[in-house]
Amino acid sequence: MENEPLCEHLEKIKQIIQPKEYVCEDCIKTGDEWLHLRTCQTCGVTLCCDSSPNTHMTKHYHATQHPVIISAEPGENWLWCYNDEAFVEYNM
Repeated sequence: MENEPLCEHLEKIKQIIQPKEYVCEDCIKTGDEWLHLRTCQTCGVTLCCDSSPNTHMTKHYHATQHPVIISAEPGENWLWCYNDEAFVEYNM
C-alpha cells in the first residue's frame, strides 16, 4: 500500500514547535485539570485535548483557524490537521 500524500497544511510544517511548558495555558487560568496536551504549530500555544473537559485546543482552532497541532505528550510524535482531518507520525 502506498503512502497517501500529506495535506497542504502538514506539508508546510518544516520544523516542529515544541511546548514551552507541559501545562494547558487556559486550564491554569481557571484552575481546571486536563488529560493530554497539544501544541499549535502556528502560534506555539499548548492547550488541552478533546478528551479533557474543556477541549481548549479545539476551541483555539475554531477561534484562530490554526490548522496543525502536535501531541505535547512525551513519547508521542504525531501531527494532526484539523482542516483535513489528517494524521501523520514524525521522527524526532
